[in-house]
Amino acid sequence: MLEVGTKAPDFTLLNQNGESVSLSDYQGKKVILYFYPKDNTPGCTKQACGFAENYPQFQEKDAVILGVSKDSVKSHKKFEEKYQLPFQLLSDPEKSVIETYDVFKEKNMYGKKVMGVVRTTYLINEEGIIEKAFDKVKAAENPNQMLNEL
Repeated sequence: MLEVGTKAPDFTLLNQNGESVSLSDYQGKKVILYFYPKDNTPGCTKQACGFAENYPQFQEKDAVILGVSKDSVKSHKKFEEKYQLPFQLLSDPEKSVIETYDVFKEKNMYGKKVMGVVRTTYLINEEGIIEKAFDKVKAAENPNQMLNEL
């Protein structure tokens, strides 16, 4: 994981609408940058819907939510539409940002060791500094946890 207190590496990825989004676009706002394994899986859906349900409270606190996975733009668009997600989902099929943020690791899947995205959430402050970092996040609890952190 990246160290708390360090500058969050800038990046540019495509969102669910095929538009380029950079972390630096949100200078001056708090950013909740969450990495998740896969669209439309039970845990990832719970996490995304939790962020969606609490979205007005995140907006009140002037926080931006960015979800990142290695799914395609098309997959993200279907996921967004199916659950009416009001925030941006960023597509990282080459895993460049996923690897930069050190969230692609060995994990246990049904007793087998596999490489994959470990559910991780970073809270980045208005100056682009990592304020908090949480790995092995519990999908259903993460949105409320992040709201409390703000």
